[in-house]
Amino acid sequence: MFAKVIIDQDAKALDRVFEYIVPMDMSVGVGERVMVPFGARVLQGFIVGLEETCLYDESKLKPISSKIENFSVIKEEMLSLMFFMAEKLHLKLASVLRLFLPSEMRTDKVRELLAKTVCLSENFEMPSKRASKQIEIVEFLKANGEQKLSELSDKFSYSTISTMVKNGVLQIGEQQILRSPSFDRIKSDKKALTPLQQRAVDTISENKTYLLHGVTGSGKTEVYMNLIERQLSLGKTALMLVPEISLTPQVLASFKARFGDDVALIHSGLSAGERFDEWKRIFFGQAKVVVGARSAIFSPIENLGIIIIDEEHEQSYVSESNPRYDTHMIAEFRRKYNNCALVLGSATPSIESYAKAIDGEYSLVEMPVRVNGMEMPKIMVVDMLMEMRQGNNQIFSIPLYYELQDIIRDKKQAMIFINRRGFSSFQRCRECGYVAKCTDCDVSLVYHRFEDRLKCHYCGKRFKALDICPSCGSRDIKQGAIGTERVVEELHKLFPDVRVLRMDNDTTSKKNGHREILNEFRNTKPSILVGTQMIAKGHDFEDVLLVGIVDADQSLYQSDYRSIERTFQLITQVSGRAGRSSKQGKVILQTYSPRHFVYRFATNYDYKGFFKKEVNLRKVTNFPPYARIIRLLFTHESEKLVAEECKVCYNKIKQIKESYVDEFVYLDVMKAPLNKIKNKFRYQIMMRVKLEKADEIEKKIFESIDEKCKSSVFFEINPNNLS
Repeated sequence: MFAKVIIDQDAKALDRVFEYIVPMDMSVGVGERVMVPFGARVLQGFIVGLEETCLYDESKLKPISSKIENFSVIKEEMLSLMFFMAEKLHLKLASVLRLFLPSEMRTDKVRELLAKTVCLSENFEMPSKRASKQIEIVEFLKANGEQKLSELSDKFSYSTISTMVKNGVLQIGEQQILRSPSFDRIKSDKKALTPLQQRAVDTISENKTYLLHGVTGSGKTEVYMNLIERQLSLGKTALMLVPEISLTPQVLASFKARFGDDVALIHSGLSAGERFDEWKRIFFGQAKVVVGARSAIFSPIENLGIIIIDEEHEQSYVSESNPRYDTHMIAEFRRKYNNCALVLGSATPSIESYAKAIDGEYSLVEMPVRVNGMEMPKIMVVDMLMEMRQGNNQIFSIPLYYELQDIIRDKKQAMIFINRRGFSSFQRCRECGYVAKCTDCDVSLVYHRFEDRLKCHYCGKRFKALDICPSCGSRDIKQGAIGTERVVEELHKLFPDVRVLRMDNDTTSKKNGHREILNEFRNTKPSILVGTQMIAKGHDFEDVLLVGIVDADQSLYQSDYRSIERTFQLITQVSGRAGRSSKQGKVILQTYSPRHFVYRFATNYDYKGFFKKEVNLRKVTNFPPYARIIRLLFTHESEKLVAEECKVCYNKIKQIKESYVDEFVYLDVMKAPLNKIKNKFRYQIMMRVKLEKADEIEKKIFESIDEKCKSSVFFEINPNNLS
């Protein structure tokens, strides 16, 4: 027997299947992890096939050294997914396989947590009547069964227990301790569905892809739960994805209350032990419902009846680090493989998804009103240029200040949204214009006043804050655009007696950070929560009656064809946090461009009007969904090398273009907007091609990349971030 093995090494030269002899005394299966000789080393590998014959000279083949587990860690569906992703997304096989296992499991840094247990021996003799403590232990174990040794030792003397073990009265065993993610225990409250919710549940009944377009507060989560309940009653399983770790505590609590121990949680915020134990529960079928962020799409759950992607428009569903993939594409593969339903839910669907729904590729299900019957919050647009002309140079407009006063007086809650963390986006010398930049990345450093440090938000390096300009010696240092820290500081000055909480990557870095902040906010009134896009979606607080959007223009003028779409989505999503109970909510939107068309559509919650205008712009300018953007990103420590290799590849693509002149809308080579990150220089080839022959062109482009290229080359389709 011969095994086809993929070596667990992320190297171009090893990106293929190798053959090994299966020793006569070894039983192996497809999907198992094994140790194999490779040159002078013994490396980990994955068996992806077994054959009776081999393609090579058998005398030159080596035998498998050993097995790592006694079961196949990669299931058949995942092997099929691996080959699909490698071909479609031009990824290395080993890179894809790594997505399917907890990283600590691959590197042998995590094990099952075992605890010693104590129970009565089968044919024990009762201790003498004088050994009263021993009799107590016997009676306790008779009444309560097997106990952990540590817990029994807390109740009784350890020396007494040891004596009883020596005398054969007790015996020691082992029991696996499951490391489960903590969650808030809430009462299960199954609500009667509204007619719109019931219609959605009834409509989503076939094994195809649905776009559930429901306004914020329309009760999409209850629809999801009912859909999952139906699949569980049919003996199927379910996979539910959310875009942010900050949403998982709330979703997990709701799902645990409804489905109990059938629920498993997967996301990057878990400890190594929790991630490993949750993965094993899913793998062995002990969990029937998986809830998690992007990485949960690779959960080894079988017999899927439904896959749900909530807030499907979110950028976080696209991986921007190696290996790069789009969760929607993986979900579509798993939908077809399992012949199940895929539900994409959002109040503001991506232009691409809504276009597919309009064209009939997806089935459109709409929920246009809030579940409580309340109107959407009123959005007031404040012209900050006019505020400045009237003498207000503060962060908060006069209307926002007065609304905050009312919220505090009524002991209610407010959310303030600013999608920029830190105190200010940069520090600059007013005399000579010097801007503090990261030494390893081509970006300005963000000032964090709490630590009095400058931080790079790309590589994490920290630097001393500027007191004196290192270029000219001036002490006249200007702060850049405001961030969450600055907003919190100003709120403390205005309302010193009010609890102000901050929620961003800095305050939620510790375990359960999101949960602690959200619980404190929920239980403190009046209070104000300041945050980045973490607070913009999914959260449901009945006493939040005001949302302030401090800098609505921040995402509007980015050099990205999706910038207007993202601005509309953020405004709609964050506005939807207000007025989710029986009282009308308000939104104060501060902008320096009040006449931009996006605000007209956003203030009226007019998604269809916005879609119509935006999709027409995309059609005229040949952007997705009417064309495909292909980006080749080259990175290396040597700028000269990466520039040369990028140029060579560009010349090859120019030759391909000659055969597809009418299909290419755009082609150019350039430095990436962020030219250096983590000490690696970045160059890119950007192109837009028409859809009709895009797959054909894409394949030829990938084949044109030189395998001997020393740069790391990333192949991206319609990238979410063009920087």
